[in-house]
Amino acid sequence: MNFCFTKLSTRDLESLAAALRSGRLPAPFNPTMVRQYVSTAQAEETVAALSGLHEEGFSPPQIARLIEASHAERSARMRPDEIIDLVTSGPDAPGATNRDTGVVVSQLFSKARQSVLVAGYAVYQGDRVFSALADRMRANESLDVKFYLDIRRRDKDTTESSILVWRFMQRLLNEQWPEDCRLPEVYYDPRSLHLNKRSSLHAKCIVVDKEIAFVSSANFTNAGQERNIEVGTLLRTPIIARQLASHFEKLRERGFLLRADPPRS
Repeated sequence: MNFCFTKLSTRDLESLAAALRSGRLPAPFNPTMVRQYVSTAQAEETVAALSGLHEEGFSPPQIARLIEASHAERSARMRPDEIIDLVTSGPDAPGATNRDTGVVVSQLFSKARQSVLVAGYAVYQGDRVFSALADRMRANESLDVKFYLDIRRRDKDTTESSILVWRFMQRLLNEQWPEDCRLPEVYYDPRSLHLNKRSSLHAKCIVVDKEIAFVSSANFTNAGQERNIEVGTLLRTPIIARQLASHFEKLRERGFLLRADPPRS
């Protein structure tokens, strides 16, 4: 394996291999294209390595296989503490080295390159909680962002379901979402609006680029991210991240989750 690739982070290796395999990164290679998938500091050296392999007769999919083999070897050597982080909210326990929920969520959003999945039960002060995500969406117009949120019917409320969805989306746009940024696609569980035997979309998780997953007890509220005692796990395991993203995709494809129409201006 070219020495350059050993310098790349696990995430960069995964992004580079996926881009080569999918055709998003064709030859001839140049720094502008490569910087979309690896850190700027490693872009020039990565271009040289990719170009050298291509000149030796390797096609982009074949280079992807080489990189994936390197990644698999590295993953086999990774310690559990390099893959999993404990993430908490609330008071700091003496001697604890846990990562802070609000910081982790902001960092995940700010590093997204291709896609972000957010599933949450409650959103409050979302303009603050999602500010890093909105910044990333403004900087990257092609970033695919999907929200899976709980739209609730209160007890004894017999309002038509479509009206409850419209009201929810109006509040999200006008009160819970940063200004001057497009809304993500929003999906909900229609069973949460049934008059009887209602269910809830109670999951709280984030998946970024189908490479990193964060699963937590914390809602997407300022209290949940900073003040409440909450516990979560950050998983740098693409297999789990892809499985989690696929779970929501299949629920959506099979009609268990419906898209909430965006408010009309």
